[in-house]
Amino acid sequence: MADDSRSTRADSRRRAGRSRGRRRKPPVRRKGWRITLWTAAALVVLGGGGLGFVYFKLNGNIHGVDINAALGTDRPENVDNGSEDILVLGSDSRAGANDEYGADEGSARSDTAMIVHVYAGHKQASVVSIPRDTMVPRPECKGPGGKVVPATRRAQFNDAYSVGGAVCAVKTVESMTGIRMDHYLEVDFTGFKKLIDKLGGVPVTTTKAIHDNKSHLDLAAGTHTLDGEQSLGLVRTRHGVGDGSDLGRIKLQQAFIKALIERVKSVGLFTSPTKLYGLADTATSALTTDSDLASVNKLLGFANGLKGIGSSDMHMVTLPVAADPIDPNRVAPIPSAAKQVWQALHDDKPIPDAALKDGAGTKTEADGVVK
Repeated sequence: MADDSRSTRADSRRRAGRSRGRRRKPPVRRKGWRITLWTAAALVVLGGGGLGFVYFKLNGNIHGVDINAALGTDRPENVDNGSEDILVLGSDSRAGANDEYGADEGSARSDTAMIVHVYAGHKQASVVSIPRDTMVPRPECKGPGGKVVPATRRAQFNDAYSVGGAVCAVKTVESMTGIRMDHYLEVDFTGFKKLIDKLGGVPVTTTKAIHDNKSHLDLAAGTHTLDGEQSLGLVRTRHGVGDGSDLGRIKLQQAFIKALIERVKSVGLFTSPTKLYGLADTATSALTTDSDLASVNKLLGFANGLKGIGSSDMHMVTLPVAADPIDPNRVAPIPSAAKQVWQALHDDKPIPDAALKDGAGTKTEADGVVK
């Protein structure tokens, strides 16, 4: 019995020894750490290389225009008060993939034009839409090949872009407003459509049906998630709402932009690297910017400075206009009201209500159609 007891205790000690020996094998533990460290190092190297590829790929997408060099010193004073002014254009070029929206008449025009004024502190912004058929003085510009196009006292606003591209558009805006544009952003039809699709569509509510064969839009009253094609139709439609004027289209554009801002904030891009890259690739491919924004780093810094501005922080208005006295099918700025609008932006102050009340012609049946 005693022998059995001693044998049992010896077996227990051997088992305990083997157990303790397994827990104390330092070579296995060191090998495990080496594998972990090498794996981490490989991920860093591969990740860095991947990020480098992404950076150069996105950088290569962006088309920049050196507006500062083209315009030189013949520009309004650069007011350094913490605010920023950006000319945003939507191009209606029918070249390339855009040809499904109609025949190219030989040159592109600025289908959509907005001056975005970001107030000092970057917490609020005013957006002034300029009707494309507004008659304005156009300064001398350089056309394709450097040919000088003489100034004219009367030209349709979007003609500036067709005459001399981004540079002439900026020069015309600065001439009519007295405000120096800090930046320029342009997006075309196809890029806009792809961007909306990458976002998974944009939810909007229409208070009445919109039917426009020319813009390929057919929406019943109600809530919709618009894909890229439908979104493009909405921001281009003129004949589906109200009197078919450009003023009605502007109201739809402004409402859609607010919906788009909310959509971007809600999709959770930073939780999905794939979705973020896809959107960034599409967005940078669609953009033409001034040369100061024509890199991923600069564009990201610019966007980061605007991230605190939500749709409720944007005051969206239309330049006060009335029927042009010479051509009733065109409009002209109301001088006193327009002067108040531009002076307010120049001074980094809110646009006075009185200026907008003078522009009775900017009120259309499209008000409130899209929410």
